Amino acid sequence: MIHLPFADRLEAGRLLADELALRGIGQKGVVLSLARGGVPVGFCVADHLHLPLDVIVARKLGVPWQPELAMGAIAGEARILDARIIQALRISDEDVEQIIVREQAEMRRREELYRAGAQALDLSDHTAILVDDGLATGSTMRAAVRHVRSFKPSKVIIGVPVGSREACAGLRGEVDELICLAVPELFLAVGKWYRRFQQVSDIEVQNLLAEARRRFTTYLSSQAA
Repeated sequence: MIHLPFADRLEAGRLLADELALRGIGQKGVVLSLARGGVPVGFCVADHLHLPLDVIVARKLGVPWQPELAMGAIAGEARILDARIIQALRISDEDVEQIIVREQAEMRRREELYRAGAQALDLSDHTAILVDDGLATGSTMRAAVRHVRSFKPSKVIIGVPVGSREACAGLRGEVDELICLAVPELFLAVGKWYRRFQQVSDIEVQNLLAEARRRFTTYLSSQAA
């Protein structure tokens, strides 16, 4: 039984890790956390399941004059565009492309910063476990899933602590399995379901990824001894 709200992302990550372990998910797996809010959650999942952790930078495409309103999302070469919103608000192709170019630049900046020269993990013939702190509309997760599919994983799984019914329903057809610990009737926003939901900084992302690499290397060494 999951009791909401979660204390913070770390508690949510531990609970999600427990559920994934109960389902036997993790063999030959790679945890891919959506930056930035998904990284503390993904860190706990990777640590508990003794799996490598990597990061996916998916960017929301905000309406030019109302950036908090999403008209789509990108991750890698994957693009998700909400034609209904774009047409209803009469957003020009030029404006859409301008937003995409800007967000692609920010996406590349963050990927270089977070990986600090390290190569992205090989996903071929592995189970890709995509983790975020929650699903509101699901657009950034959908872009992340389609990006990850291009690397030919054997299976794609989404794991989140909380999500809206609409987002979960819309994403189930995109993946092999979707695990969501809680699906509240009245969702409103991801942050509503956490007592502490402060913004995750770039430094925190870097530190968690570095610590995850250190712990996984130590684990592999202990298994080889």
